Amino acid sequence: MEEEESEPIPVSPHHIADVEMAAAHAVSDSDDSDSSDSENEAEQAVELQNLQSQLSTDPSNYDAHIRYVKLLRKMGELDKLRQARETMSALFPLSPEMWQEWAKDEASHSSGPDILAVIENLYERGISDYLSVPLWCDYLNFVREHDPSVRDYSPNGIAKARHLFERAITAAGLHVTQGNKIWDAYKEFEHSIFNAIDQTDIQAKEKQVQRIRSIFHRQLSVPLANLKSTLIAYKAWEVEQGNILDAESDDVDGISSQVVLAYKKALEVYNARAPLEEEIARQDSVESEKFQHFMSYLKFEQSSGDPARVQILYERAITEFPVSSDLWLDYTRYLDKTLKVGSVVRDVYSRATRNCPWIGELWVRYLLSLERGHASEKDISDVYEKSLECTFSTFEEYLDLFLTRIDGLRRRISLAKEGDALSFSMIKETFQRASEYLSPHMNHTDGFLRLYSYWARLELKLGKDLGAARGVWENLLKICSMFEAWQGYITMEIELGHINEARSLYKRCYSKSFSGTGSEDICQAWLRFEREFGTLDDFDRAVQKVSPRLEELKLFRLQQESISLTATTDQREHNFKKTAREKRKSGSKATDEQSLAKRQKNDPQDPKKLNQNSNSQEQNKTEINEGDETKDKVDEPENEKQIKDSSAAKNKVYTDQCTAFMSNLPLKANDEDLRQFFSDVGGVSSIRILHDKFTGKSRGLAYVDFIDEGHLVAAVAKNKHMLLGKKLSIARSNPKQRKESNASIAPGEHVESSKQTRADGGSASKEGGSSQSAGRRRGENIQLKGKNTFAVPRNVRALGWTANKPRTVEEGDEKPKSNDEFRKMFLKK
Repeated sequence: MEEEESEPIPVSPHHIADVEMAAAHAVSDSDDSDSSDSENEAEQAVELQNLQSQLSTDPSNYDAHIRYVKLLRKMGELDKLRQARETMSALFPLSPEMWQEWAKDEASHSSGPDILAVIENLYERGISDYLSVPLWCDYLNFVREHDPSVRDYSPNGIAKARHLFERAITAAGLHVTQGNKIWDAYKEFEHSIFNAIDQTDIQAKEKQVQRIRSIFHRQLSVPLANLKSTLIAYKAWEVEQGNILDAESDDVDGISSQVVLAYKKALEVYNARAPLEEEIARQDSVESEKFQHFMSYLKFEQSSGDPARVQILYERAITEFPVSSDLWLDYTRYLDKTLKVGSVVRDVYSRATRNCPWIGELWVRYLLSLERGHASEKDISDVYEKSLECTFSTFEEYLDLFLTRIDGLRRRISLAKEGDALSFSMIKETFQRASEYLSPHMNHTDGFLRLYSYWARLELKLGKDLGAARGVWENLLKICSMFEAWQGYITMEIELGHINEARSLYKRCYSKSFSGTGSEDICQAWLRFEREFGTLDDFDRAVQKVSPRLEELKLFRLQQESISLTATTDQREHNFKKTAREKRKSGSKATDEQSLAKRQKNDPQDPKKLNQNSNSQEQNKTEINEGDETKDKVDEPENEKQIKDSSAAKNKVYTDQCTAFMSNLPLKANDEDLRQFFSDVGGVSSIRILHDKFTGKSRGLAYVDFIDEGHLVAAVAKNKHMLLGKKLSIARSNPKQRKESNASIAPGEHVESSKQTRADGGSASKEGGSSQSAGRRRGENIQLKGKNTFAVPRNVRALGWTANKPRTVEEGDEKPKSNDEFRKMFLKK
């Protein structure tokens, strides 16, 4: 029978166009995808090459290792990825997440009879780096799923799984917030064993029930989160076993008293730690705050006295802050003090030095822990060699490392039994290696001297070789001729009773130059040596050699002190002149403006009279100062600066609210000396040393302003203290008393007052009494009594005149004479 031909399905032209367009888009998308993939591959290849170049030049670049591993994992290069991870793991501890990824990648892409052992080894390496509950859970699940003996519940498989679960409980079962995951996985595994037991084997089932019950009891005695939920689950399980309990509540009715007691204690312990757990679990805390929360938590746990809980918390902190050297030092110090299990301490030190290899103290204590744990010479030597490959911040850390190695060798050689491979040659090699490495950097330090002194002593005690010991000292003197080196060499000879050799050393070194007082000290040491060990002739010869040397050193010291004193004086003068220039620049403009305003205020209605008086005053000042011009010509530049500085300071207003008045100042004291004097008090805001307005020299008085009352009280308490050889007098400056005393003067009396302010020389107050006396001796501020106006310059008001009272010429008074008239009168006489 012939088949009928099927009629073709009619297709519209639009449909055909759509199909063609869709096909074209598909081809286009395929081309774009291929193009994009090729571009990504090219970019990845370039990035991969760059990372390989970085790692070849800097293998310790942690970030480059991370990017390299991620890129290889993205590209699917499993062999290169495996090698990259191995290389990184040899240099750095890997994070728990990296170990999880590595184990999963190997499990999904590898096969063969040995793959189980390979992946288990990866998990073992991962749990040894950091504490991680998720990593432990992955490890346990992997063993249960992929190990046939565990999966089939064979006796060996069950024993293997139980051993692994107990290890997990020990490592992470005390983790307050995540420990429940380990306990629950353990119970679930034992439940699966219970279900796999034949129903007819009543004894085996009862034994398994007891095992599960024991795990519940152990968990209820540990202070973990969700303890009440664990109690409810336990009661529900007991109900399944036929016991009558209220499985819906968290009461303890029907439970044995021993379990109840342990549960309540665990709950109490957990409640005490719950706030601390909340602090370290906060997501909004910065790293420094979180670190401090961990440290507070650790102090709390240490005060409780449970080493297991303290160790768990340290492991949790280390996982969060793996490169914190302070945390590792604190952790290892705690283990050395409380935990004597050598294997545990050794493992922690191994991880500490891998995380913080730049901390020399960790390596030193690592070596000590190995020796304390009776490790083999090979293990100690391997750690020592690794430590020398690290980069420390100071050379003292290298020195400490060398000395620790030598100490250990010395102790073990002293206690060595026959057949041990230790010898003194190992100590000599270590000394030689230390000297070669440290001499370019520490050859004039006490540490380097200590190294050689130790070397010479061991050559003498252990090596029994006096020549070698002397050779050590001679080599040290070639490297650095320090006073202490010579003294150490001489001391060794004296202790051995070799007096002539010691005398020879003194003759070699007494004329050498040493730092500080070493040159004098070696001469005096020689004299003491001859007094104690030599004859009279030996002593006389030593005195004959040493005396000229001591005189030479004394003269040299005096010259150095003179040079230093001159330099100090020059520096002070330079600073003084610099300060004076700055004050003059800053105060000149303000002084001119204030002087003009003052003149306008005194006589604002008569500008002509103002100009006339001003010209007259300038003329009189010139006439008065003509006689002193020649006398002060030598000091003119310096005095001119002081006068200008004084005029600049006249316009400043000081309230003296927190001011100390100082007298009996050394004349050479400056502002810096006073600031240094009050450095222990602090709070100094300004210093005003009073100077003579004509000579510019210090008057031995000063005002020191402080920022508050407390600093002022502390400053006054330094009264009678010494400054530059003079005992200071310090008192509180009280301007109110001066104002009150001035106000109490009768209107008819006249008090001569200089226009100079404290900044220029002080007012006529009680504090400035001594300065007034000095001023009178120089002819300043002379008080005129009565109404005698003879020889009074025109710019000085007669006695009895006031600012508000017009000046009148009373009967019997003479007209004030000018300077010319005054001069003519004296010439006639």
